[in-house]
Amino acid sequence: MDLPDHRRLGRQLNIFATEEECGSGLPFWLPAGATIRRELERFVVDLERRHGYRHVNTPVMAKRELYERSGHWAHYHEDMYPPMDVGSEQLVLRPMLCPHHILIYDQQPRSWRELPLRIAEVGSMFRYERSGVVGGLSRVRQMTLNDGHVFCPADRVADEISDILSMVEEAYRALGIPAPRLRLSRAGTGPKYASDPAMWQQSETMIRQALGRTGAAFSEADGEAAFYGPKIDLQVTDPQGREETLSTIQVDLLLPERFGLRYHRDDEAQRPVMVHRSVISTMERMVAHLLEVHNGALRDLCAGGL
Repeated sequence: MDLPDHRRLGRQLNIFATEEECGSGLPFWLPAGATIRRELERFVVDLERRHGYRHVNTPVMAKRELYERSGHWAHYHEDMYPPMDVGSEQLVLRPMLCPHHILIYDQQPRSWRELPLRIAEVGSMFRYERSGVVGGLSRVRQMTLNDGHVFCPADRVADEISDILSMVEEAYRALGIPAPRLRLSRAGTGPKYASDPAMWQQSETMIRQALGRTGAAFSEADGEAAFYGPKIDLQVTDPQGREETLSTIQVDLLLPERFGLRYHRDDEAQRPVMVHRSVISTMERMVAHLLEVHNGALRDLCAGGL
């Protein structure tokens, strides 16, 4: 018997379609697929609200200077689309939502009483995936991510990571996804990673403390971190035996420093830690995974309470 393949199931169930005239890696959500996606978005937004997140909507592009300041242009530009000249400005389709959420944090002075500040968005982003790797819903050039960022004091990072892990556990249980394996993804060598050994050590210590508190087993992998910091990758295996990352939790000391973020306590300015997280990945990758895990029986999943 053939193993479930989301590309075949997606065609059979009219979930999504691709058209050469539109371009590779740019699938259409057909009515059935759009309904599934709306249910996923509703589910995760409700989950986040119960955990204290405030939802925002931000532009899908920004000036090139924003990504130069964040470091994405230096460390990630090969996976970004080229800038577009618009008048006197160069605009870039965003590969991440984090710089936009940083700008929201920095809209006004922040007091320690406001923290942790949890910001979330179901937002589109764009990656210049090469033609040879795009396909179906799992590797696309425009994707919609369940993204979120927590700004908090350093002594709250472990609490926030524990809360995010509990959100992922609740989401996976509702979606019928087996429990993931936890991986501590560390920096490798070379220019891909921000050069600040003390910062990396501090960030990694925070993650280890949080993982130690949960008591969960985890593996480690060098060279799998984000350019700005280490992360917890929640690894799942599809029915074909392939491992992939659906959810991530990243501890970031670099971007708060680059943007000069502050909060005030007793008339003293302090730097927040930024925790990046995605609970259910992109809508595209999650639907692809669910189609294969449930062999297309998503109607039963929705009837079960999603």
